Amino acid sequence: MDKHTMHHIFEDCGLQVTGYEPVHGGDINSAFCLNTADGNYFLKVNDAQPYPGMFEKEADGLTALRNNSGLIVPAVIKTGTVTDQQYLLLEWLEKGSLQADTWQQFGRELAAMHRRPQAPFGWHLDNYIGNLPQLNMTCDTWTEFFFECRVLPLVKRLADRGIFNKRDVQYAERLRARGDLFPEEPASLLHGDLWNGNFMITNKGRVSIYDSAVYCGHREMDIGMAMLFGGFSTGDHSEIWSIKKLLPKRRSFMV
Repeated sequence: MDKHTMHHIFEDCGLQVTGYEPVHGGDINSAFCLNTADGNYFLKVNDAQPYPGMFEKEADGLTALRNNSGLIVPAVIKTGTVTDQQYLLLEWLEKGSLQADTWQQFGRELAAMHRRPQAPFGWHLDNYIGNLPQLNMTCDTWTEFFFECRVLPLVKRLADRGIFNKRDVQYAERLRARGDLFPEEPASLLHGDLWNGNFMITNKGRVSIYDSAVYCGHREMDIGMAMLFGGFSTGDHSEIWSIKKLLPKRRSFMV
């Protein structure tokens, strides 16, 4: 990122930046820690053209998580576009270390968010998961939403690229036609991309989550995502799967 563009972003944010340095901010964005006399800020920058509205949509999801849970989610300060670059300015959170009850507290907070019934399934706007567009049309049932907005769009994408053949597509359509794959329960607000690359331990020993792909869906989607790529377990601390014990006893579609 050239200095000229960065300084234009600082001006658009109304910040007097005394220094900045690159930090880790995901696989597709440039990220920076901004230093000011009032404290630090976290800035993400990406090309505006390939991912239109990406950061406005992410800001919408982060705000929803902050307003509807007790989870630690960085506050959105500002979004905007300067020349051909879009940006997202967030509250800066300091890193810390695990405490004895870090995972238990996180599990309780996540479970509490999942306990709050939402309607309908879906979201009021489409957004992104990573660099993939995420369709979020509203649906009355989880089965309808899961297939129409998650499975079948990906099947079509794979078929268009020649990775899936006609038989693969037909198999997905037959599976959709069954209509009895999932237990019925209300929608929950979801982070949507809750794998172990989208969290950190703050200096207060609590888990902070970010880089969301928010929608309302089946609560076990968050739990399933959290089990990918090694899960959230660290040393002798409990895995996030233990939060399932805090949820209402319902028939699960996870094995």
